[in-house]
Amino acid sequence: MATTVPSSQLAACCASLGDRRRRRLLGVLFQLDDDYNYDINWRDHPAMTPPRAAGNDPRGQASARRRDGIRRRDELLDAALTCFSERGLLSTRIEDIRRAAGASPSSVYNLFDGLPSLTVALLARTFERLFTHVTSRALAQDRPEAAVRALVDGHLEWVLGHQDQARFMYGATALELAQAQQEDLAELKANLAVPVMQHLASLADDGALPAWPAATLEFIILGPAHEACRRYLAGAPVDLAGLRELLPDVAWESVSAFAAAPPAREPAAG
Repeated sequence: MATTVPSSQLAACCASLGDRRRRRLLGVLFQLDDDYNYDINWRDHPAMTPPRAAGNDPRGQASARRRDGIRRRDELLDAALTCFSERGLLSTRIEDIRRAAGASPSSVYNLFDGLPSLTVALLARTFERLFTHVTSRALAQDRPEAAVRALVDGHLEWVLGHQDQARFMYGATALELAQAQQEDLAELKANLAVPVMQHLASLADDGALPAWPAATLEFIILGPAHEACRRYLAGAPVDLAGLRELLPDVAWESVSAFAAAPPAREPAAG
């Protein structure tokens, strides 16, 4: 375990990996089999490719049903993204999404309880796609400086290449969701961040990163990029492409300047 990223912080990120509630959530969001080992497969396969059917259905009926369910679910989520982009988050009704997807009412409510649960599922899928991209960028680097820069550049690269999804993501995270939904999404994001935190820890044995809590490290590295993206996607005159040349440097200089600093405390809530 790296000395510059405290083991207690990594433990906090990993604490819920075995939680049955999280596994049920992931099973719904990503259509995973019950025996899918998320802990191993995420690190081995960052694209989070769902596993094949277990093979206990000789006629392939279960596999076909699963594929059909995944297809219908993705069609509804794609339609939701289109409607949110065209109408806005607050002006879109679930009926608009149903019609855009060409789905029957029964098929919609068979997969989602209503608009809030559909919105949360789309937000979770968006997180998964974003984290897949930035994680692959960071894990390809074998030096702390390069990994930090890749995290920031990868985030900006994904936002510029997927602006509808990014605009939805930033808008939806500002909505007031039910407490249980907020907790599920926070848990999912923490789990998706584990490979990056572990990789940074593995690169930081020489003291190249400050001994900050994981959340503090994220705020410092990605905070300016998040604010630039929010403003850009809201229509402000922000040169986000130009900032790709600047913000990775800012992130690295910010953390490297404090590499020898004592451990920081988590900011107080509120």
